[in-house]
Amino acid sequence: MNSSSPSPTPELHWIENDQARSCRWHSESGAQPPKRVQLADDRMNVETAYKFACEGTALLWRGDYHNAKQLLQAMARRMDKKPGKAAKKGKSPASATEAFHLHRQAQSQRARVLAMLLIPFEADYRIPLRRAPDVSLACQEVYGEATTAFVASLRELLGLIGAHEWRKNGVEIATLGAKIHPYYGVFSPVRGEYLDLLANAPLPSTALAFDIGAGTGVLSALLIKRGINKVVATDQDRRALACAQDNLNRLGMSDQVTLLEADLFPPGRAPLVVCNPPWLPARPNSPIEYAVYDPDSRMLRGFLAGVAAHLEPQGEAWLIMSDFAEHLGLRSASDLPEWIAAGGLIVAGKLDIKPRHPKSTDENDPLHAARVKEITSLWRLKLK
Repeated sequence: MNSSSPSPTPELHWIENDQARSCRWHSESGAQPPKRVQLADDRMNVETAYKFACEGTALLWRGDYHNAKQLLQAMARRMDKKPGKAAKKGKSPASATEAFHLHRQAQSQRARVLAMLLIPFEADYRIPLRRAPDVSLACQEVYGEATTAFVASLRELLGLIGAHEWRKNGVEIATLGAKIHPYYGVFSPVRGEYLDLLANAPLPSTALAFDIGAGTGVLSALLIKRGINKVVATDQDRRALACAQDNLNRLGMSDQVTLLEADLFPPGRAPLVVCNPPWLPARPNSPIEYAVYDPDSRMLRGFLAGVAAHLEPQGEAWLIMSDFAEHLGLRSASDLPEWIAAGGLIVAGKLDIKPRHPKSTDENDPLHAARVKEITSLWRLKLK
């Protein structure tokens, strides 16, 4: 009988008052604990902090909480300074693909450096720093019940606090006429144009629909609002399933939607199968980014290869996709049509819409050249 021992809990180690200290380390992104740790407090200036962080030395904060926030903001501004004359003379990216990879590299570097400012937590999620807020509810929503003291990055904590506000206040969805409350790590439906497509596509049936990749549950809710009698929604992320269940309960739709933990399809067939996979075939920098990045188009290709076995004879598969990846050179323009055909499907129709989010018109965005060409589409697919 084979058995495997559980992975050891990662720990952060440092020296304080000439004594070796350690504490449990936590990172939602899966980052390993920094190997070098320097104590820091209100006396540390931004240039020193930035230098330590760039060199890979973490700063365990012992000063005022609000001063730590101000230091983090100053470090972010320090990173975001416009390049000097020498950098401006450098070559522009040779292609949209290169611009994308440079942008991702810069994002990753920025996240790594800013994650070097660390905050201690007591076992009850209390932060033992002056003027520290009560963050216990925000922490419980993401980390679960408190168990032991630990250390995490201030940047991650601020993300938890922001997510808590989104979850509490919700996001207004015009096509739904209601709010959706996203959880931390679950993709928020802030780009409404793809929901407009779903709201306007002609329904092949109102009997049953499968929603592949439920996320917040917004597509399932919109399908119910359009008159679908029953939806079976799947996701392999338990946090997403909890989020979807919460939203459906709030909307009074939980009796009409069944949520299943599954990789892609539920058992059986339906006259309508809907999927809005991550749009960019690139490697996520953290587990949280799997809602945006689909390595090697795994979910997209899996959906197109398998949906025929889950469609009723006259049914339709609705694929919601942006062509942003094609404009970035991350996917060939012929890939999607070839994968559709290989899955035993034909295109019965296609609805298109231009993006409306702020980045689509931001000329300073490093990916602006590709964004201005982007089209989001709902592909209506049928069996050959």
